[in-house]
Amino acid sequence: MPYPPPSRHPSGPRRRALLASVAGAALLVGCTSRPDESDGGTSGSPSLAEKARARAARDSDDLVGRYDAVLAAHPVLAPVVGPLRAEALRHAAAFGPGPSAGSPTPTGGTASPSASASASASVSVPTNERDALADLAAAERALADRRAKALLDVPGELARLLASVAAAGAVHAYLLTEAAK
Repeated sequence: MPYPPPSRHPSGPRRRALLASVAGAALLVGCTSRPDESDGGTSGSPSLAEKARARAARDSDDLVGRYDAVLAAHPVLAPVVGPLRAEALRHAAAFGPGPSAGSPTPTGGTASPSASASASASVSVPTNERDALADLAAAERALADRRAKALLDVPGELARLLASVAAAGAVHAYLLTEAAK
């Protein structure tokens, strides 16, 4: 009796399936809170989550300041930059109250006039519109990368928020890069 020919496909899990399961497990580990972590501080000191949330809010506020500086130097870029600035304001609000919880702005968001003015005064903006968009894209990309790295150090819900905002920042960087072309 002849043996059947060997199958062309090896038995067992495929390499792609293994890689996908490892990547999924890493995401789940990064997005779940550990039992020894708590969102509350002890003995009056802020917790790791509170510090990360405050830093993320400050980073978003700084980014809004960059957007404000570009809009002040290049008002013609308002159709491209305005909606992304409004999203950066929403990101700052999602991380908690900060300097951006002030009066309404022309783009529909809220910002403290003194905070925006001081932040935009300290940012140098290139005179070329393409370079200004490229600088904004680089700032968005760097912030998205920092937030993605911070995911592993924060508990569940904050990690999910950071992941979402980091993904949005990466999209903003892409849109700004495309607009600069």
